[in-house]
Amino acid sequence: MDILYLMRREMVRRRYSPKTVLVYVDSARKFFRWVGKEPKRVTKNDIREYLQELALRDLSSSTLNLHLQAIKWVLENVLNKRKYFVTLPYSRKEKRLPLVLSRDEVRRLFDAVRNEKHRLMVKLMYSAGLRVSELLNLRVDDLDLENYCGWVRKGKGGKDRLFVVAQALLDDLRMHVFLEGLQNEDYLFKGRFGSYSPRTVAEILKSACLRAGIRKKVHPHTLRHSFATHLIEDGVPLIVVQSLLGHASPNTSMVYVHASNPARLDVRSPLDAL
Repeated sequence: MDILYLMRREMVRRRYSPKTVLVYVDSARKFFRWVGKEPKRVTKNDIREYLQELALRDLSSSTLNLHLQAIKWVLENVLNKRKYFVTLPYSRKEKRLPLVLSRDEVRRLFDAVRNEKHRLMVKLMYSAGLRVSELLNLRVDDLDLENYCGWVRKGKGGKDRLFVVAQALLDDLRMHVFLEGLQNEDYLFKGRFGSYSPRTVAEILKSACLRAGIRKKVHPHTLRHSFATHLIEDGVPLIVVQSLLGHASPNTSMVYVHASNPARLDVRSPLDAL
């Protein structure tokens, strides 16, 4: 039986997200096509040589690690080659700060979104720190507007988490649900031809940035980065930011401390004290 079929079936059985299954299987397919061997005969050296060839294409460490994780997954979980491959080292990740919008840029971005529904989507993503997939999977009954909050159901890692709903959006959200005639089980945001896609949301942001004169390469996740960074600047404890983002470790959220504006953190240079 085809190893990629077995891999896909096992990942689905373990309830990996469809996106993770697609990416892992595709990465494994590329490796087996390159190595030209029976999967059971693959060696650790084969994997090293493959990763070295990918590295020559100037791929990021994150991409190299993704390929390695996919290869290790199929070998360990389908072919049961656990002990032999587990020691293979991962590429070191570059430590890059996330792209963050200033508060003025956020306001200009909102003003530049012409469609009211699209503006509400963008505002909700920023105000709650939602991933684009989380926004598009929201249902009406995931919102608890009386308590200014909502729930992400089966977010990254299959986890549920609470998110805050800005008081400034309460009336807009209620009016949106009423005008769209939405029921509790309906998706909160639907387009004319069904569900929105992440690419559509990205295009909405791209067009708005052009109109607002924002030259940064803004994508949906930029709003989440901006949300977290602005919370840190406002003095919200790191552990609270971690919880709102759904991060398993505070170390993941620490990057937003580094991305914060020192002036917003009320930090003075020692030179000013001389």
